[in-house]
Amino acid sequence: MRALVIHDAKDLRIEERECPAPLAGQVRIRIASGGICGSDLHYYNNAGFGTVRLKEPMVLGHEFSGFVEELGEGVTGLAKGQLVAICPSRPCGDCEYCDEGLRNHCINMRFYGSAMPFPHIQGGFQEELIVDAKQCVDATGLTAGEAAMAEPFSVGLHAVRRAGELLGKRVLVTGCGPIGALAAVAAKSAGATEVVVTDLVDNALEYAKAAGADKVINMATTPEGLAEYCVGKGTFDVLFECTGSPQALASAIPALRPRGVIMQLGLSGDMPVPMMAITAKELEIRGSFRFHEEFEIAVKLMQSGQVDVKPLISHSLPMEQALEAFTIANDRQQAMKTQIMFAAA
Repeated sequence: MRALVIHDAKDLRIEERECPAPLAGQVRIRIASGGICGSDLHYYNNAGFGTVRLKEPMVLGHEFSGFVEELGEGVTGLAKGQLVAICPSRPCGDCEYCDEGLRNHCINMRFYGSAMPFPHIQGGFQEELIVDAKQCVDATGLTAGEAAMAEPFSVGLHAVRRAGELLGKRVLVTGCGPIGALAAVAAKSAGATEVVVTDLVDNALEYAKAAGADKVINMATTPEGLAEYCVGKGTFDVLFECTGSPQALASAIPALRPRGVIMQLGLSGDMPVPMMAITAKELEIRGSFRFHEEFEIAVKLMQSGQVDVKPLISHSLPMEQALEAFTIANDRQQAMKTQIMFAAA
């Protein structure tokens, strides 16, 4: 079977790899759809990010769905041909953080398509993959593309849970890549009465609007766009900061109400923080990293029709056009979420 393997910056190859038979408790999946994430782009563009560097060839991908092909011994509740979303989060279940219920902080985490450990954890951008049955979430009623959106949507849901009660709250989202757009979707589904999204690219903001944002502001063309929300001591109860940019954070703080919550999702290395402004407003800063139990919730919300992620899927290309898919995903002027199609139903 074929796999998308990154060897170095801009060196992405389609290679043949073997897929073993599933062991007890495992399932062989025929991968259907895979979404290109920001981390995949970092590996493609720069062979890594921060201190994380490629040290060996690695199959990319951690946002994917597929069809059950073969069941290992003892697997129940799944059937051949069933569409499933695959949770890429594989905590060990035995470390101190797993014992505390903080599985997204597992010391021995095996997250697909990650060069953080060595040997690297191979990803899901391949035609077939052996997974644990417990990673499979029934995605009946969804398209393969929608099912592959469960992973990034889970990131937004985890951030919303970390933010606390959002019912009736006003929310600002800075940065409208897929995570920012899905954070807006998650905030609306949690009862936020107003969600405003800012970015520097009109194309990204158009996708956010289509996904349900109440208002979008291009801070490049309208740098005073948040002024109306800064009256008095501010308007918004919660900020989802999805850029990792100190400028975005600094411009958003005047629009936050006293004792508001800053949810930091954007990751970009060290980031200067305007601590005096935060202190004067008694704001709280909370981090949000990955997810775990939110994955199944993400699938169920899509299945129920409570959220619609389809407007955010901008491009779907076959595996043979993987290089074109990465080129498109790199261009925010045209892409929101670019997916690679590995198999049909």
